[in-house]
Amino acid sequence: MNNKFLKVGLVLVFLFCLSACGGGYYKVTDPSTEKTYYSEEVKQEKGGAVKLLDANTGSSVTLQNSEVTEINKEEFKANTKKE
Repeated sequence: MNNKFLKVGLVLVFLFCLSACGGGYYKVTDPSTEKTYYSEEVKQEKGGAVKLLDANTGSSVTLQNSEVTEINKEEFKANTKKE
């Protein structure tokens, strides 16, 4: 149980840093479905959720549980339809 809270806390700290620094490319994974999204912006919502615009589908996605990783431009381009 404490391990889950630690993980959520670390994700929240990471997301806070992302919102403070801004810019970049992100790989966002939903651990419950193992679905991966790619976005140029990730916003933290109330309650620890994250909101993003999926680069592949153009859909707005909100995830309660997520793993956010900053990636480089080449990895982003390789996994999206963006040029």
